[in-house]
Amino acid sequence: MSGQGMVFDYAPFLVEAGKIKEFARALQLENPIYFDAEAAKSAGYRGIPAPPTFTTVIDFWNDRNFYQLFSNFLKLNPNNVLHGEQAYDYHKVIIAGDIISAQVTVKDQFHKKGKNFFQLETVYRNQQNETMAVGRATIIEMPEVTA
Repeated sequence: MSGQGMVFDYAPFLVEAGKIKEFARALQLENPIYFDAEAAKSAGYRGIPAPPTFTTVIDFWNDRNFYQLFSNFLKLNPNNVLHGEQAYDYHKVIIAGDIISAQVTVKDQFHKKGKNFFQLETVYRNQQNETMAVGRATIIEMPEVTA
C-alpha cells in the first residue's frame, strides 16, 4: 500500500461573501471586516477577507471534496477515518471573489500499531496562481471493527 506522491485536485472554488459570513458566524467572530465590504476596505483589504481556517470550507463544500479524497481516491472507508492533526501556513489573505484551486499531495504514508497514517499537504492557490495557504494534515485509518 503506497499512496505517497499521489495527487488529488479539488475543483476550483469561488469564495462567496455569504460563505465567509456563515463561517465567521459559526466561529462567533464579531469583527465587521468579515461581514461588511466597506469595513473590510477601510481596514485595508480589497474585499471581505476569509477568516483563518476558511480553507476547511473549500475542502468540505467543494464539488470534489475531502470525503471523495479519502473514499474514492485513497480508497478508505469514511467510517474508519480519524482526523489526527492539522496545521496551516498562511501566505496571503483569501478574499471574497477569489477562485481557489487546491491540490492535495500524499507526502507520506505508513503503518503503525495496526493503523494506516496518511500525511497530506494541500496547496491553495488563487486565480493568479498565487499560493494563498498551505495546509498539512494527518488522517488515520483505523482497523475495521467487526461485531
